Amino acid sequence: MSERLRIVILGASGSIGSQALEVIDRYPQYFEVTGLVTARAPLEARSEPVLRASEADSAARIEELVTGPNCDLVLVAIPGATVLVPTLAALGAGKMVALATKEVLVMAGRLVMAAAAQPSFIRPVDSEHSAIWQCLWGESPESVARLILTASGGPFWSSPELDWGQVSVAEAINHPRWSMGPKVSVDSATLMNKGLELIEAHHLFQVGLDRIDVLIHPQSVIHSMVEFCDGSIKAQLSHPDMRIPIALGLSYPRRLPGVVSQPALVQASPLELQWPDPKRFPALHLAREAARRGGAYPAVLNAANEAAVAAFLAGGMRLSDVVPATWAALDAFSGGGDSLAEILLADEFGRESVARRLGTL
Repeated sequence: MSERLRIVILGASGSIGSQALEVIDRYPQYFEVTGLVTARAPLEARSEPVLRASEADSAARIEELVTGPNCDLVLVAIPGATVLVPTLAALGAGKMVALATKEVLVMAGRLVMAAAAQPSFIRPVDSEHSAIWQCLWGESPESVARLILTASGGPFWSSPELDWGQVSVAEAINHPRWSMGPKVSVDSATLMNKGLELIEAHHLFQVGLDRIDVLIHPQSVIHSMVEFCDGSIKAQLSHPDMRIPIALGLSYPRRLPGVVSQPALVQASPLELQWPDPKRFPALHLAREAARRGGAYPAVLNAANEAAVAAFLAGGMRLSDVVPATWAALDAFSGGGDSLAEILLADEFGRESVARRLGTL
């Protein structure tokens, strides 16, 4: 990098956004923030222009930020479907995108990948996809046999007798390894996050759904793996610290020195790997089914899950009802293509399906 990379952050006050600002502030010789978008609390002591996403004219202003001449890369870190359109706009303007919002590729994977001037313009920031990305550097696509996404298992993987209907919000968002927002934490508890990541990996790396597996790894040291046709496996290991994939998403192909301390593998051992129980975690099968149906079905999956999780967090639904409500929306959908207009309609359908189930529509 001969000049500082000019970065716009969507979701600057969230967990990913705040850690990204920490990384950027530590390496001012490489990065410059030229715009911040936040949907929540104001950002203190920042000199950069800050846009509140709740403002009435925010959509046009966000698009101006991410497509303008003072932006080289957009870090997309607002969870949910709202950032799909600005992500497409940024890619359409030839900007690089460091993508932390898995819903973007779940909803519109084909559109998003097609919008990028080059595949390398999309840099994964999810720890699992960053791990796979790193394992694939220098490898030919033909040599890839299987992708293996690892999952911490969330707070309940080791509680086989758990009554999901009695789980409180505080228990569901109490993730044992990662500091994340409430929605992502609930998805981790149900393993819906792995279902969404499976769809995301399918698009990012152009690997068939039948060649992507999920394994429970409670230590969260192995962030994902790639198995090759000769029987060898590459894995990426590090502390469970999001600053590593964030830094790499911003600095690629440079690795920044000293982002976090080196992992103490002896203290982290033993490193366990287990198959997830499909009966306890049906969200994985549901996500595969939505991806298999294709078209706008993944957008319905994402929207219905988003609405159901929001209802759970607000006290209007039990955790045990989140996945069934999402299943019901998927089954009620009559199908559709994957144009942007059809995806946005499918997103609306998924949300309305959950609202009807709750009696709020």
